[in-house]
Amino acid sequence: MPPDPSQRYGFRPLAQRDLGRIHAWLSAPYVAAWWDAADLATEKIAAHINDPAVRPYLILIDGREAGYLQSYDPHAEADHPYQDQPQSTLGIDQFIGEADLVGIGHGPGLVEAFARRRFAEGVPRIITDPDPANQRAVRAYAKAGFRVLDQRTTIYGPALIMGRDSGNQTRPT
Repeated sequence: MPPDPSQRYGFRPLAQRDLGRIHAWLSAPYVAAWWDAADLATEKIAAHINDPAVRPYLILIDGREAGYLQSYDPHAEADHPYQDQPQSTLGIDQFIGEADLVGIGHGPGLVEAFARRRFAEGVPRIITDPDPANQRAVRAYAKAGFRVLDQRTTIYGPALIMGRDSGNQTRPT
């Protein structure tokens, strides 16, 4: 029987002391391909630590610091391109920073665990916006029960808007 994702994946609030690790992960080619340059991205992430509209987390896999996830309210910014989503929707962005943990099923598992926790808190929908060319991310989100809602070009570039609603509590097989 596979490990219970609710126990395997943890999310602790990001702290200033984590920024060096975040910067190192953002410098890895497989992360850098889909995020801003490491210096700029780290600066933006640091600003999120005290931003009430964004919640940054350090991802823990089996207790090991393994990646980054941020959730955000698309209605908290006046010009956010995803304000067409239902009220109380959360957006997420994430990456696994430890190379030996990439490509072995942790992406869908951790997104699934995060989604279930937010749904239990009453969040009706979670969305994400991978670049359509980032097929690894698209497959991971699909495995975590997300479906394509829309494709658009935003201020962030090309985006495949994927979502999962709280009523969809099971991952596809």
